[in-house]
Amino acid sequence: MRKKIVAGNWKMNNDLNKSLALISDLLKKVPQTNAEVMIAPTFVNLIPAVEAVKGSHIEVIAQNMHFAENGAYTGEISAEMLGSIGVKTTILGHSERRAYFNETDESLAKKVNTALKHNMRVVFCIGEELADRKANKHFDVVGSQIKNGLFHLPAEAWQHIVLAYEPVWAIGTGETATPDQAQEIHHFIRKTIADKYGKGVADKVSILYGGSVKPDNAKEIFAKEDVDGGLIGGAALKADDFVTIIKSI
Repeated sequence: MRKKIVAGNWKMNNDLNKSLALISDLLKKVPQTNAEVMIAPTFVNLIPAVEAVKGSHIEVIAQNMHFAENGAYTGEISAEMLGSIGVKTTILGHSERRAYFNETDESLAKKVNTALKHNMRVVFCIGEELADRKANKHFDVVGSQIKNGLFHLPAEAWQHIVLAYEPVWAIGTGETATPDQAQEIHHFIRKTIADKYGKGVADKVSILYGGSVKPDNAKEIFAKEDVDGGLIGGAALKADDFVTIIKSI
């Protein structure tokens, strides 16, 4: 059975005090659930966040990491560093990283390799921009990102991969793919994996939807067969909204 996951990506938001206050609120309100609950604070707050959630079923994850083991990469964070503070999962390839920091399929494939080498789980983001969707190229774009970033992996590595589909045109715009649109491309993603690795592998991969999930649309989106949860942005910064989304799964 595939894991259900709700992950909150806090992006570049919340100083230490705000982060700890939000975590405290979540610890009081997050319900008992079979779904995995993750939060991704900024790097500088990871250590206190890990300490704060100890003993709970909330996992603290990273928003990014570098592909190198160590070295002259000023401002970067390695997989070993993350592991040493108890962080065992990282987001890679978020649309903002691809767009603003020029991350490529090639560099992301290297990051994936390093993460897996260090026994880290990867939440690998994929998704098309508005121009791609309007040109009906969204399947080509998403398929290419999966193949170039992940298809070098052996089948057994996929047990450590979670996919997050982000329709870039729906992030921070208030626009959201309809539940049917989400299901359509999630099904395409699963079929793409099945064509390469077989249905057995594909059916075990959790695929999250990451396009402006809100308390009022989460339940309908999560009800779709191939949608296994969400990568939540703005709504994850409000405890009540995030908790409502978790309850929706």
